[in-house]
Amino acid sequence: MGNRFINKRFTLICTLALLASGWAPIPTVQAAQPSDDFIQGYATAVVAMTYPASVESIRVDDGVIYLRGVTLSEEEKTELHNILSDTKGVIRVEFVPERKRSDATNDHAKEKKEAAEPGEHLPVFLPKDQLFQSLLADPRWPHFSASFQRYIKDDQLRNAASANFGESFGIYRFGGPWKSTMELGIQAGVFSIFDLDSQSFDLINADYLVGIPLTLKKDNFANLTRIFHQSSHLGDEFLLRGQTEERINLSYESVNSMFSYHLPVGFRVYAGGGYIFHKDPSDLDPWSTQAGLEFRSPWFWLKGALRPVAGVDVQNHQESNWSTDVSARVGIQFENPDFLSRKPQLLFEYYSGKSPNGQFYDRKIETFGLGLHFFLD
Repeated sequence: MGNRFINKRFTLICTLALLASGWAPIPTVQAAQPSDDFIQGYATAVVAMTYPASVESIRVDDGVIYLRGVTLSEEEKTELHNILSDTKGVIRVEFVPERKRSDATNDHAKEKKEAAEPGEHLPVFLPKDQLFQSLLADPRWPHFSASFQRYIKDDQLRNAASANFGESFGIYRFGGPWKSTMELGIQAGVFSIFDLDSQSFDLINADYLVGIPLTLKKDNFANLTRIFHQSSHLGDEFLLRGQTEERINLSYESVNSMFSYHLPVGFRVYAGGGYIFHKDPSDLDPWSTQAGLEFRSPWFWLKGALRPVAGVDVQNHQESNWSTDVSARVGIQFENPDFLSRKPQLLFEYYSGKSPNGQFYDRKIETFGLGLHFFLD
């Protein structure tokens, strides 16, 4: 028991250390950009809603927003700059004073000449950003997180901690069809839960995931198709309790595909499905569907330090007779590109449906809690 207790403590310490590593500065690499027309329309809508009649004209060239004739205070300019700079596909925001028509024409030609075409940056080995944005509310999206979960009317758990670590890495990025950008990468993650009401914080379950995703991105549309393996393992202390009649050696290989589209004003929708082609137990039904809606606010709190975020993820599995599993998260994202390499999020969490924890996939659960999550985007 002493060795298991030390190993478990070591696992928790390593998880917290890996979470802390998300605060180290890491440079970013530009991803494939939305169209200039979309960015200009979005920027126009943002200006109209936040500072109407304060900008004479808005122009976008290759992801750079040029705001001409701005009549705002310096504080208001900073706030507008922060809002527009964080928009997907925006390279930078510039405030341009009003000039003569001939000067403006010459500036436009010079800017177009100096701007690099997206295709000139490809191919790229080991890009540090992601073409397919992380799924905010997906319980099994690989990322770093630590959460408290309160189980509602459950006969096995009441207070639990979830300690997860993982990431999605691009390996090779290249040009695709229809002037798109494609990327081959790898995903890996460990998802674990601990019983906080036990004397030594017993490890209940740990799921291991590794996958190979292929991503295609064109403007605001993205698709991620992956082959992945997932296996599940019960904790030793939980087995010693004798609370489970039979251990299920849940292990499978699956393929799934997810389609995502970024809408104006910070919204995003996604949908897709999956099929298990190799499985244990062998009678596991193979089909599943997944869909979701996310909101990452284009407006900030505390002068650009905090951004409201929310997401809901809905999954249905043939194994559970297509009953609906709902995961919802809402909270704030910390924004400071000067010292944050990842995007920390403090989220209130709710889950209702069949358990995402592999060994207990046939159990209905309902939980709520609070979690700290780290994403690259």
